[in-house]
Amino acid sequence: MRWEDLADQPCSMARALAVVGDRWTLMILRDAFLKVRRFDDFQKSLGLARRVLSERLALLVEEGVLEKRPYQERPVRYEYRLTDKGLDLYPTVLSLIHWADKHCAGPEGPPVLHHHKTCGCDFRSVLTCSECGKKVKPRQVEARANIAAPRQPA
Repeated sequence: MRWEDLADQPCSMARALAVVGDRWTLMILRDAFLKVRRFDDFQKSLGLARRVLSERLALLVEEGVLEKRPYQERPVRYEYRLTDKGLDLYPTVLSLIHWADKHCAGPEGPPVLHHHKTCGCDFRSVLTCSECGKKVKPRQVEARANIAAPRQPA
């Protein structure tokens, strides 16, 4: 399978990776969730080539994850805001961060803590069942085909 063909695959993981499957895109999303909005601020934070940043931002806009909003008229300059589709990536991004906190942080612990403003506690992400509300563990999940979805050709 070629990288360019991921979006056309009958696989949700492949389709997701076609949008967010490279390191710079995930770092751009991290910054967007930290309220970075402007091209120069993304570039300063990430230190990547302007061309690469421009391509990744354009893809995220094209995919509806970010939207461009003008903040200056002369010359026209834009800021990038998460859309509802982009905001829906928050659990994924946060889970990946918390995975790295658990498996990659040094003895001093994670570099950033996440604070739940509603209850006042620092927290770690947990996957729960949408129906019963209980914590979901990998060995408790069974994947089964959706008979209404198109099948991958043999």
